[in-house]
Amino acid sequence: MAELTPKAVFDIFKQINGVPRPSKHEEKMIEWLQQFAQQHGLPCQVDKAGNVLISKPATAGYEDHPCVVLQGHMDMVCEKISSIDFDFMTQPIESYVDGEWMKARGTTLGADCGIGDALALAVLADPTVEHGPLECLFTRDEETGLTGAFEIEPGFMHGKYLINLDSEDEGEIFVGCAGGAGTTATFHYEREAIPAGYVPLRIAVDKLTGGHSGDDINKRRANANKVLARFLYIVWEKYDARLVTIKGGNLHNAIPRDAEAVVAVPMKDKEAVRVDFNLFAADVQAEFHVEEPTMEFTMESVEGCTDAICQPVARNLVFALEALHNGILEMNQDITWLVETSSNLASIRTLDDTIRIVTSQRSTTISARDNMCRTIAATFRLAGAEVEIGEGYPGWKPNPQSHLLEVTVDAYKRLFGKEPLVRAIHAGLECGLFSEKYPGLDMVSFGPTLRGVHSPDERLEIKTVDMVWRHLVEVLRCL
Repeated sequence: MAELTPKAVFDIFKQINGVPRPSKHEEKMIEWLQQFAQQHGLPCQVDKAGNVLISKPATAGYEDHPCVVLQGHMDMVCEKISSIDFDFMTQPIESYVDGEWMKARGTTLGADCGIGDALALAVLADPTVEHGPLECLFTRDEETGLTGAFEIEPGFMHGKYLINLDSEDEGEIFVGCAGGAGTTATFHYEREAIPAGYVPLRIAVDKLTGGHSGDDINKRRANANKVLARFLYIVWEKYDARLVTIKGGNLHNAIPRDAEAVVAVPMKDKEAVRVDFNLFAADVQAEFHVEEPTMEFTMESVEGCTDAICQPVARNLVFALEALHNGILEMNQDITWLVETSSNLASIRTLDDTIRIVTSQRSTTISARDNMCRTIAATFRLAGAEVEIGEGYPGWKPNPQSHLLEVTVDAYKRLFGKEPLVRAIHAGLECGLFSEKYPGLDMVSFGPTLRGVHSPDERLEIKTVDMVWRHLVEVLRCL
């Protein structure tokens, strides 16, 4: 990657992508960060939660400046295309350059938040960057539970200002984010024999765009679980069907890209079901022809199915999935382009005697988030499922008196001759939790341009990394 600028940032990012770091399995990344600190003669601490803090003294003449924290998370979303074998616990991410973008071969790229981590580490390694006392915080398990931010203790970091490097749009400075929570439903079932004269069919929808369940929820992308549920509801309305298995999606914070079910229908109805499926597929492809140009539908006969989920539970499950709200519920009343409240039907899994469904809710208003959770819970409870609502995490409210924001905006205008966009984001950032543990901490978030995060389409716009690097260096110089 010698041709990429800034070289130090991309070199460090390549090293990071050689370290396996799935959420909740960051041990190797913690060890790598400790080694990085040791190599550069910098103090390093690891707290009880596994968060890593590397400190660097102020450069000459900046000793009396306030301490600044550069922050990112060390874990990555591990998604791959279904056609490849890849072990995120052992294999390095294989990145490559495609024109103006950096991509990965069949997997997520890990730029969320690996490129933010690389920017922070490059500051630590560069003796020419001017700054006051500096701390770089790398948190654990941001993607699946915000565990590191939840468990960080007051006093672990000491900065007056915090720059979060986990944003995805160069030229945009984020000063607020949504809070979130998860609602999980469990259906208990027994299996019963499939009647004689029934034929099992595998019904699948795949190759959807997917994406981030917060930042991309307003892009009218199809949710594979909801698309599958729509057709299953049609089948249950018209035919005496049996549900053998159902699965779809993977991560709670990703819009599902694929889903499938095995359904047994009377042999006499097989062709009628196929006709319905073809008509349904054409309708859905027409609905989503812009955002889902590669969407595919499959129906095929399968062998070896002798039993199915008991009919009352299957019926309630199908009806609940069809009724379940997914996508945007409300837009923000003050910022008309900002999503206020949303929900994502994230994953469905058929286990030995249960079906587990994971959903995630987001809102910039905690009361609206909690009401969305209750709406989802009520739908499942009416269908007879057990429901658990997670603890959730708070949003981050904008600070209109932020000195850090003023410096950050002024630095951007000097460097690039234009105004940055100051905005809030519907995705969750750890800043909300930091504000609870460290009241008065002045924060902003910015970063290079990423697209397709949380999916194998994740890509990094190369030129924006240099822009963010120059911006970050200028902000540190001016604080």
